[in-house]
Amino acid sequence: MATQFFSQLSQNFTEILDDDEYYDVTIEVGQDPKVKIFRSHMVILNYRSAYFRKNLFKNKKNSDGVL
Repeated sequence: MATQFFSQLSQNFTEILDDDEYYDVTIEVGQDPKVKIFRSHMVILNYRSAYFRKNLFKNKKNSDGVL
């Protein structure tokens, strides 16, 4: 039973990574006209990357909503 739960949970997380609707972070890489946009989730970046954890904590949202 626990194996089935974790298997489904893993599938849910995979679906979250592909979700283009409920993301809360946009990362733009490159310069015009060659800009690549990545949509992500702050909570995943925070727990999976020490770099993002440090920078998300240090750079809280400004009044314009940009990190």
